[in-house]
Amino acid sequence: MITKLERRIKIKHRVRNKISGTAERPRMSVFRSNKQIYVQIIDDAAGKTLAAASSLGVESTNKADQASKVGEAIAKKALDAGIEKVVFDRNGYLYHGRIKELADAARKGGLKF
Repeated sequence: MITKLERRIKIKHRVRNKISGTAERPRMSVFRSNKQIYVQIIDDAAGKTLAAASSLGVESTNKADQASKVGEAIAKKALDAGIEKVVFDRNGYLYHGRIKELADAARKGGLKF
């Protein structure tokens, strides 16, 4: 029987075979733990992280609010670094809940997917 983690990793590999970040359109990768959410903007061609944000310093009681604040923070950091367009990598997670909140907040902040 396949576990949730094995299923997510299978989906992650399938998605990562199709998308990659370039200098013009870097990849925005999301990692979700039980308590926190992390996001990085990565240029896969150069192998560098261009911007990153996490919910470690965010004060909020609701995890969805945390994700939305992290989305706004990454959008601000990306625009400051001159990045407007990104490829969204949900990292095998369903586009639902905290992942959707983060993506919507990043779009509202000015990033284009």
